[in-house]
Amino acid sequence: MAGQVVRIVAASVSIANRAGKIIRDVMSKGELGIVEKSKNDLQTEADRSAQRCIVASLHAQFPKVAIFGEEQLDPHEKVNPEWIETSLDPDVLKHKSKCSDDIKNAKDEDIVVWVDPLDGTAEYTQGLLDHVTVLIGVAVKGKAVGGVIYQPYFNYEAGSGAKLGRTIWGIVGIGAFGFTQAVPPEDQNIITTTRSHSNRMVIDSVNACEPSEVMKVGGAGHKVLLLLEGRVHAYVFASPGCKKWDTCAPEAVLHAAGGKLTDILGDDIPYHQTVPTRNMTGVLATLCCDHKWYCDRIPAATKETLRG
Repeated sequence: MAGQVVRIVAASVSIANRAGKIIRDVMSKGELGIVEKSKNDLQTEADRSAQRCIVASLHAQFPKVAIFGEEQLDPHEKVNPEWIETSLDPDVLKHKSKCSDDIKNAKDEDIVVWVDPLDGTAEYTQGLLDHVTVLIGVAVKGKAVGGVIYQPYFNYEAGSGAKLGRTIWGIVGIGAFGFTQAVPPEDQNIITTTRSHSNRMVIDSVNACEPSEVMKVGGAGHKVLLLLEGRVHAYVFASPGCKKWDTCAPEAVLHAAGGKLTDILGDDIPYHQTVPTRNMTGVLATLCCDHKWYCDRIPAATKETLRG
């Protein structure tokens, strides 16, 4: 029998695909229902509907597991029954025997699921659809161990009639799947960072890492996909902008692929259900490169400021 973590990831693959269809349907209807939660922080009907789908579907199968979603929604609001997805992805389940004992034996009270129903909302409203992802991360005893990154608009530039969407998933100790891993160019140092939440600390930290090129893109999920596919060498974000639901799934998938995601100080990000949702000390991620090399180049003043 598959452990609870494997079953949650298998369910999340199916659920993320269902949420992705909801996101595309909202865009097709043209009624985005945009709400500005705070400066540079938007919410659309796609965010709200996708989260209702994800959280309700997970609760239906795993009622004792703690689930945290980005959007603040009415918990008593009825969810469209058609949005409830209860299938388990067979491609995930077939790897169940490879699971470590720590993950296989995790109990409901050890597990927290972090959900970003639409990572890259600003980009979604601006038509930068390749930046958009659905993120479902699974943590056990505070560590990110499983994740699903779904791109609802993957292949959207191929024209009308093209099949849209792809699912990337990973479990630490088993591996990461759904993409072709590549090594970034050896003679370059390409860094990805935020396109909409920059400040002096972010700029100074990126420059301190001596980039040959800087790719400013939206969404933590999208940035980690750039790492996985060898398009960048590091993801550097020296600011308290990201939240746990932004980083849990990408961290788990990246770790499963052999990479590393920490805060800007090089410390692990905790994912217990009682931790503050904001990642106050930023994000640093690498895959094929020396993580410590980048960490050591972050200005001391920036580290001290983020430590508070």
